[in-house]
Amino acid sequence: MMENTYCKHCLNLPDHSVEKIYHDTQYGFPINDDNELFGRLILEINQAGLSWITILKKQDNFVEAYDKFNIQKIAGYTENDRERLLSNAGIIRNKLKVNAAIYNANVILGLQEEYGSFKNWLDLNHPLSREEWVKLFKTKFKFTGGEITNEFLMSTGYLPGAHSENCPVYSSIAAMNPKFLENK
Repeated sequence: MMENTYCKHCLNLPDHSVEKIYHDTQYGFPINDDNELFGRLILEINQAGLSWITILKKQDNFVEAYDKFNIQKIAGYTENDRERLLSNAGIIRNKLKVNAAIYNANVILGLQEEYGSFKNWLDLNHPLSREEWVKLFKTKFKFTGGEITNEFLMSTGYLPGAHSENCPVYSSIAAMNPKFLENK
């Protein structure tokens, strides 16, 4: 029996469903690339107040609109880029979320300079409790409350809970030695 409702939900979805693909190939899997980590943070921020399937259906649009989540490029976005994003019907057109992406890209550039990479910074702060992570993210980033921070960290392998241990995907993730298993 799967305790995790997302695993249970995705179990009977068709293999081509965006939710099933995300569940089976991305959710909870460790990410090593800073741009991909940042992209996941952008998606989690944009999910706030919406269903996750809405974001998954627009994921390719986000990748394109945000220059493949290239941190360097996004950090340098101008007012024209903001307007371009706010007029793009393929993504979530929310000024606070767009501004947060640009602000957070600049924060990550600073973390890269100081720690070598965004991933190194995350690794150095592991293991923190969910509450400690939320507090840390709120001091660094914009638009990162408890649920956004929790989902970002679960979806990238830093916090447990993305999959039930009896979910078929769990063993694939465990084989990749995600951070959340280090202290088990």
